[in-house]
Amino acid sequence: MKITDIQADYYRIPLTTVLSDSTHGEMSYFELITARLHSDDGVEGLGYTYTTGVGGAAIHAMITKDLASLLLQVDSRGIESIWNQMWWRLHWVGRGGAAAFAMAAVDIALWDLKSKQIGEPLWRLLGGNNNRVKTYAGGVDLQLSLDELCEQTHNFIESGFRALKMKVGRERLAEDVERVAKIRELIGPDVPLMIDANMIWSVEHAIRAARALADYDIFWLEEPTIPDDIQGHAKIAREGGIPIATGENLHTVYEFQKMIHQGGISFPEPDVATVGGVTPWLKIAHLAEAYNLPVTTHGVHDLQVHLLAAVANASYLEVHGFGLERFTRYAFQLDNGEAIAPDRPGHGVVLEWEALEAYRQKG
Repeated sequence: MKITDIQADYYRIPLTTVLSDSTHGEMSYFELITARLHSDDGVEGLGYTYTTGVGGAAIHAMITKDLASLLLQVDSRGIESIWNQMWWRLHWVGRGGAAAFAMAAVDIALWDLKSKQIGEPLWRLLGGNNNRVKTYAGGVDLQLSLDELCEQTHNFIESGFRALKMKVGRERLAEDVERVAKIRELIGPDVPLMIDANMIWSVEHAIRAARALADYDIFWLEEPTIPDDIQGHAKIAREGGIPIATGENLHTVYEFQKMIHQGGISFPEPDVATVGGVTPWLKIAHLAEAYNLPVTTHGVHDLQVHLLAAVANASYLEVHGFGLERFTRYAFQLDNGEAIAPDRPGHGVVLEWEALEAYRQKG
């Protein structure tokens, strides 16, 4: 089953609501980069990745100029071999970063293609037995007023979520404490509450913040400091008193291996669209399992619901409101706080290309 054609496209899409966190500030749009692989049996596989607004053109160029020639006339079923070839093709300029994003779009397309050829949903192809996954609503809400934050929280609960996450990292720690305390009061003691600092704190400030917030039964503290400081994460985990989640800014298996080995993480958080695709995501999940750690996710919940449904150490699926649902044919299914991975062959995401056309960027 040879790959006969690869088409990559690049879109810049306005967000329906301006989002905010401590590192990226206010975000008014995101970039979507898609890869479509066609095989000689007439089947198409779709993969995609995204950015928070910067770097999409480089990722698109890597797919079209550096990876496309590698893929043509290759047997699409040899996914592990193809992934390794992509890794070494981009190794000199890659080992993570934009290269991992480009590889992810292609690798996801390969798995979608293989699942469709077999006629199975991706979660079942990967060995899953139960297509229901616990979810949490991922708020990107640092600059919302307290009243707006409460309204958003109410809407999350009304929409069926049974766990949620809010941003921290305000200018004064007292503001974070006030906001977390208010949300804990609003949702009660039984709803898991995660908090996310988006790397803004020093190690010592993160420890102080964790101790100040521990009274509010925090399920995890996400990205308390920069991802490069592995020893710092381990110190925060030891002294802060709150489990640590991190990984959305880690883009290789090797980075996760170091963070896990040094004890800097309780909830590894790989993003299939930025860590190189399904192939390395599964390796990270299995690595976490070997250390008796649950694995969670970041972003692209339509894809990652399949992955959590397929592994034994699944934690919560993050559900983000980035607005891609405006361009997908099938709605994401949520039932009593659980996501339901679809039974359609492949990952089941079908993009409405005509609706996306207005946002296409030149390569």
